[in-house]
Amino acid sequence: MPDLKIAIIDYGLGNIFSIMRAVKFLGHNSVCTADPSDIMKADRVILPGVGAFGDGMAQLKGKGLDRVLAEYAQTGKPVLGICLGMQLLFTTSEEFGLNNGLNLVPGHVRRIPSSSPTDAPYKIPHVGWNSINPAGGWRGTVLENNQPGAFFYFVHSYRAIPERDEHVLATTSYGSVKFCSVVHKDNIFGCQFHPELSGPAGLAIYRQFIHGHLGSRHKVLGGA
Repeated sequence: MPDLKIAIIDYGLGNIFSIMRAVKFLGHNSVCTADPSDIMKADRVILPGVGAFGDGMAQLKGKGLDRVLAEYAQTGKPVLGICLGMQLLFTTSEEFGLNNGLNLVPGHVRRIPSSSPTDAPYKIPHVGWNSINPAGGWRGTVLENNQPGAFFYFVHSYRAIPERDEHVLATTSYGSVKFCSVVHKDNIFGCQFHPELSGPAGLAIYRQFIHGHLGSRHKVLGGA
């Protein structure tokens, strides 16, 4: 396979260098960029993110990257959101007031509820290793080379809730809450956890994102 052009979106709120190291380990170079030309020419786009939803959207909009990402998504080439980057793919978030997202995946981002008196105690934010389980078939997705029950590293207080169940690729349980930990809509994927901090299981996701033939569960899209 010829060397692919992999663009990591630089908008000031990403765990960029860890992702670049993971991509490099897999034998590819990546470019950290906010340049629309670089992004549109890329074969794969990764949207990282740490921090608050509203700040993330303000940074993307301030650089015009919200429009670029919408245009890129229409090409059918794969997009991968990481942590906050996954949440930004959604329609709205309630974090620090109502904020509009990229609306590439219909749904909403809401705070992980605190435990009730009948729950075993659990802390917010959800920090640490936790497992993922299938909510549909993983063939032809970024999870194709992972096993149900694989563990990944999470750091978050909010969780994304897709409007359509078919967009939930994997779920994770925390306390009494079961949330979408991997989302998939056509050529768009998102991981609530950090694959670049999750050892071999995380590298398997990046490897499949870079080398795999990805598409919807019902049809394979071109451009990959």
